[in-house]
Amino acid sequence: MTPAQLMHQRRTAAASGWGSGVAVFFGSARRALIAIGALLLVWWAVTDGTGLISNVRFPSPSETWVAWQQILLEGYSSARWHEHVIRSVTLVTVGFVVASSLGVALGLAMGSSRTIEALVNPAFLFLRPIPPLAWIPLAIVWLGLGDSAKVMVIFVAAFVPSVINSFSGVRQIDKPLLEASAMLDVKGWRYWKEVLIPGALPSIFTGLRLSLQASWTTLVAAELVGAVAGLGQILNQGAQDIYTAMILVGMISVALCGWLMTLALGWIEGRVMPWRAQ
Repeated sequence: MTPAQLMHQRRTAAASGWGSGVAVFFGSARRALIAIGALLLVWWAVTDGTGLISNVRFPSPSETWVAWQQILLEGYSSARWHEHVIRSVTLVTVGFVVASSLGVALGLAMGSSRTIEALVNPAFLFLRPIPPLAWIPLAIVWLGLGDSAKVMVIFVAAFVPSVINSFSGVRQIDKPLLEASAMLDVKGWRYWKEVLIPGALPSIFTGLRLSLQASWTTLVAAELVGAVAGLGQILNQGAQDIYTAMILVGMISVALCGWLMTLALGWIEGRVMPWRAQ
C-alpha cells in the first residue's frame, strides 16, 4: 500500500468515526425527546387534565413553567437559572475530568501490573466502601464551604467507578492477544497504546458513565450545604420555602444537565469506538 492510499484509508476511517458519533448522539437525543414528550403528556393528564393528583401535593406543568420563568427572568436563591447551571456544571466537569483521568490511569496500571495491584489494591478496598457523602464533613473541615470541598467530594464519587471498570477492562482482554504482544516484544508506551487501552476501552467508557452519574448525585448533596448558587441550592431553598414547583425546576434542571453530559460522553464514545455505534 502506497503512502497516499494509507492516508486515504485513515481519512475515510476518521470520517466514518465522526459520522457514527453524530448518529449515536442524535439518535439518543431523538429517543429521549420522545420519552420526555410522553412523560409531559402523562404529567399534564394527572394534574391539570383530570385533577387526579392535587397541585398541593405535586405541581402541575403550568405551575412549574411559572416557577421556571421566575428563576429565568428574576432569579431565585441569589442567582438566575443559567448562573446556577453554570456553577453546577463547572463543578461536575472539574471533579469528573480529574477523577476519571486519574482513575482510568490507576485502573490500567493495576490491571497490567501485579506489583502495582498488590501495593494499591488493599488501600483501595479499604476506602471503597465509604460512601462519597461521608466525605462531606471532612471536606468541609479541610477545605471550608467553598467549591474546593464540593470538587473533592465529586472526585471521590467519580474516582471509584473509573478505577474498577478500567481494572476489569484490562483483565478481560483476550489472553491470546496478550501472548501475541509478548511474543512480538511490544513494550512500554506502545504496549499501552496498541494493546491495553484499546482492549479496555469498552469497560473504560462504562466506568465513565457510572462516574458521571455519581458526580451529579454527589454534587446535589454537596450543594445542599454551604452553597451560594447551584442546582442543589435551588432544591435546598425550595424546600425551605415549601415551593414545590421550584423544587421540581431544580430536579428537572439536574436531569437535563446530566442527560446532555451523558449524550456528549456517548458522542465521544461513538467517535473513539465507531464499531460500537448502533
